Amino acid sequence: MGLLIKGGEIVTADARFHGDIWIESETISAMGHDLPAPAGAEVIDATGKLVFPGFIDPHVHIHLPFMATFAKDTHATASKAALIGGTTTFIEMCCPSREEDALEGYNTWKQKAAGNSACDYAFHMAVTRWDEKTEAQLRQIVADGTTSFKIFLAYKNFFGVTDEEMFNTLKLGAELGVITTAHCENAELVGQLQQLFLAQGKTGPEWHEPSRPEAVEAEGTARFATFLEQTGAAGYVVHLSCAPALRAAVEAKLRGVKLHVESVLPHFLLDKTYAERAGVEGMKHVMSPPLRDKRNLAVLWSALEAGLIDTVGTDHCPFDVDQKLLGAKAFTQIPNGIPGIEDRVNLMYTYGVNRGSLDLHRFVDALSTQAAKLFGLFPRKGTIAVGSDADIVVYDTAYRGTISATTQHTNNDYNGFEGFAIEGRPSVVTVRGKVQVRDGTFVGEAGRGKMLRRATSREVSHAG
Repeated sequence: MGLLIKGGEIVTADARFHGDIWIESETISAMGHDLPAPAGAEVIDATGKLVFPGFIDPHVHIHLPFMATFAKDTHATASKAALIGGTTTFIEMCCPSREEDALEGYNTWKQKAAGNSACDYAFHMAVTRWDEKTEAQLRQIVADGTTSFKIFLAYKNFFGVTDEEMFNTLKLGAELGVITTAHCENAELVGQLQQLFLAQGKTGPEWHEPSRPEAVEAEGTARFATFLEQTGAAGYVVHLSCAPALRAAVEAKLRGVKLHVESVLPHFLLDKTYAERAGVEGMKHVMSPPLRDKRNLAVLWSALEAGLIDTVGTDHCPFDVDQKLLGAKAFTQIPNGIPGIEDRVNLMYTYGVNRGSLDLHRFVDALSTQAAKLFGLFPRKGTIAVGSDADIVVYDTAYRGTISATTQHTNNDYNGFEGFAIEGRPSVVTVRGKVQVRDGTFVGEAGRGKMLRRATSREVSHAG
């Protein structure tokens, strides 16, 4: 019969007001004050709570074959963890290696997700080689509704592309109106530094960051921007981690390059000393780009507040302790990544909004609205408006808790943010009007999620 959310303080990227939300047939049908509840309708009292649009994680890895192993989550476990943390949509990196067929990889990723995800999802399609079949396959994938490509300027001979392959990808992206996301480093320089350190007996996780220093990320960011400029393509830097790379991105923006910037949760809260811990404790925090010198944290927060960083994702990539120990003898063999899909919203609210100076509207914008706009989902996702999908997060700012691997829902045996306090969490989360989470417990429909495709022209016109 429908769902009525009453009396909450509704917060979007550009508005804040108290009101009610009436939901039926999976979408928001009405908004106002003192809306009546039809007989048989479910009513959620949101008095004293914030009401946000469902949050969107623009950068996750669920199915991921990487460094001789596989990420631990399934779409069932990751999607439930995401929802408990307030994320109602994620965009997964579809990443076949250079040795795999792109279209076969795309279909494999779709099959892994279909019928298993509890939240909605979309894909970034990785381009890891360019051969005689690539262009036709990418055209087919875009026709299927996928709105973004992904290239790696890292992981030489596995995911990494050459400059020629990058040029071809960007040229096609510009023609098709597809945004290209990029992992910005310099694969050759990283490889040379890695071998240099290993030859010197420097094998521990503390050498991961020096092997991919800030200058390497800045060079990759500047090079990507130059290629965007020469092709007219739109680009998106993923997981930007440091001030020099940010400077390269901002300089490109100032000269008119169509470039957007994402940073991810770990780079706002953790620094390289976490990866310098002895043994597996350091290995747990190995990711690429690596955790940086602490001076970068304040830079990233300021850039986020100012809108120089457009979005905040996670680069969710869960490998357990045994998998991290694959790199016990050489840091180059440590599977890269850290889980975060469950904790992003609560940690960014706690340390950005509640304890910091991050504006609440910018919080919503960076964790939901901008991703929807950039990747063809707005206004279906990313806002609270009549006609939008009823993805709603009723947020309890009075909640107090502590992050722990013992209570998380991600399929991983450690948490990189162990012991961090959180001040606030979702009390109710809906996906297209269906209540999926109540007070930290998944109560919904396991396979409810569906694949999202580019917004139609009608939906875009609805956005004004």
